[in-house]
Amino acid sequence: MTSTTPAPKFKRVMLKISGEALMGDQGFGLHPPTVERIAAEVKSVHDLGVEICMVIGGGNIFRGLQGSAQGMERTTADYMGMLATVMNALAMQSALEGLGVYTRVISAIPMDQVCEPYIRRRAVRHLEKARVVIFAAGTGNPYFTTDTAATLRANEMACEAIFKGTKVDGVYDKDPVEHADAVRYENVTYDEVLQKHLGVMDASAIALARDNNKPIIVFSLDEPGGFAGILAGQGTYTTVHG
Repeated sequence: MTSTTPAPKFKRVMLKISGEALMGDQGFGLHPPTVERIAAEVKSVHDLGVEICMVIGGGNIFRGLQGSAQGMERTTADYMGMLATVMNALAMQSALEGLGVYTRVISAIPMDQVCEPYIRRRAVRHLEKARVVIFAAGTGNPYFTTDTAATLRANEMACEAIFKGTKVDGVYDKDPVEHADAVRYENVTYDEVLQKHLGVMDASAIALARDNNKPIIVFSLDEPGGFAGILAGQGTYTTVHG
């Protein structure tokens, strides 16, 4: 790190991204060049000496709520969604290790041939050894989203902030894709997010972050260098806090 590079604001962070972020321009599945681009963003932050946890959604492969809406039993549909997150985690692990970043996938549902089971102290040790840790299979429970899983793991790992990578550069009062007059918030409180239904994360995740005073930083994953820039205090983003 050169002397001109600002020191990162956080030592340990959680990066939450959706499964759809891995699709690229496809309508389904994984787009390897997109996975590699996001992995390069993660590496750029890892190179700054930041310890990184990740949670990746599964919506590019299977979404439990959609399966449930189509008549599938909700618990079964949610477990299928959890398995989709394991596939995404393995893809991201492969991309990161291709860039020379040691990575561990840790699943809330044990599958020893594929990845490690979740043991908190072991996960913390991986972070201390400068490995990226990807938490897969959500919380291991149906009815909880990967947003809630990310907030839960961020608290368990003592992360200093949760970074939510999205398609837009922050939190808006309405969908900026559909409304040209949408206004972006610089800062917004947890309670405002809940009261105004701003859609940052689901209500369970926001409440869990609020109760543990865990800031959520919403930024655009499509902005090259955005993740590292925000850690250095640059770029455009919204902070959700108390």
